[in-house]
Amino acid sequence: MSIQVFKFGGASVKNHEGIRNVANIIQTYGVQKPLVIVVSATGKTTNQLEEVIKQKFVQSDQAVQLLKAIQEKHNHIAQELEFEADHSIYQEIHEHIVEAEWVIEEDREMPFDYAYDQIVSVGELISSRILHRWLEKIGLHAEWLDARELILTNDTYRDARIQWNETNQKIQSRILPLLKTGKIIITQGFIGSTSENNTTTLGREGSDYTAAILSSALQAEAMTIWKDVPGILTADPAKFVNVTKLDRLSYTEAIEMTYYGAKVIHPKTIQPLKLKSIPLYVKSFISPEGDG
Repeated sequence: MSIQVFKFGGASVKNHEGIRNVANIIQTYGVQKPLVIVVSATGKTTNQLEEVIKQKFVQSDQAVQLLKAIQEKHNHIAQELEFEADHSIYQEIHEHIVEAEWVIEEDREMPFDYAYDQIVSVGELISSRILHRWLEKIGLHAEWLDARELILTNDTYRDARIQWNETNQKIQSRILPLLKTGKIIITQGFIGSTSENNTTTLGREGSDYTAAILSSALQAEAMTIWKDVPGILTADPAKFVNVTKLDRLSYTEAIEMTYYGAKVIHPKTIQPLKLKSIPLYVKSFISPEGDG
């Protein structure tokens, strides 16, 4: 199968207009071939959840209130997408919020990094749920999968290491049969799980890394990261003038750029792709028709 993997970051799904735009990109560029979609938390949600985690260890009541505000933000996105009041999306959002509440209200002492991973992961779970239900609503055949059932890691919380053999087996056995039925797969970036079913996160740029892991395991034809820039640029356009887009880079050149401060792609994202010679495209969700 000529599988594509699309990764959408938080800026692309920050509100209901973003969700609609992502769906349009999927309809235009993604449905011609088997497609796996990796989604980050909606814009700023990870920062808000990090504040929840801090408050858990200071004032748990305040942590719960902050969590409720995050729930309301996502309920509002669902309302703006005109989901009926009795639609299952609201219950799904609630269930993920409850997952985090349990951690906040647990009396037992727990390491900060462990609590961080259990709570911050809620962002990706909720955003992917909303995108899944929206794709269903517009008539696409989509299947939501929990990345914690696909990505097996060790227990180094906040920077977990992939257990490659088990992860490859899980991805292939769960995803390939669904792709063969014509389903679009939607899952979360950034998160995995230990063999004891504790949630882990993959560290900096973890969502891009998730997409690369899936691409590698599925022998994808290509992986595309959709960002708010037209591709990989020679410098940050917010800081420099006369910035130009690079049409093509070798894997080695891309890794070298990151060591000199470029933040578009993290080296650990490139390695799984390099090993399987899978091309990586960086394209704009603002101007998706561009070459990237």
